Amino acid sequence: MRSLTRLWVEGTAVAGTLDLLSAFVFSGTKGVWPMRVLQFVASGPFGDSALANPAFAIAGLVVHYAIMACMVGVYLLAAVRLRPRTRRPLAWGMAYGFGLWIVMYWIVRPLRWPNAPLPSATGLVPIGEELISHVILVGISIGVVVGRGVAARRD
Repeated sequence: MRSLTRLWVEGTAVAGTLDLLSAFVFSGTKGVWPMRVLQFVASGPFGDSALANPAFAIAGLVVHYAIMACMVGVYLLAAVRLRPRTRRPLAWGMAYGFGLWIVMYWIVRPLRWPNAPLPSATGLVPIGEELISHVILVGISIGVVVGRGVAARRD
């Protein structure tokens, strides 16, 4: 039986790594290097000056996993309190991933970067990439790792 802390760490590691790798791959197809991706992540809390300093890539890595830890923590709390979240980890994980995409791309990013286009203005390919990352890689991995882990604790 895994502790809740271990489930939280495992979920964060798996979902965070898959999300980061997808960001590297999708950005790489557009000629954007992984360091620049991490600098962009760091520019969220640290401002646009992070884009000018490669050292902020380390901060971007920390910020990325901190955000993912929050996402996993919310799902973990819901899974502990709401039993259905553990019965269908794929379906609930996908729904959670879609919810995370809505929050990230329709609320958080527009608040931080008001001049950036909303997903509806970017085209189907970028939306597809974002949904693959959030729904499949992040949502399902959180749903499976956390949902199954919490269910195993109940049995």
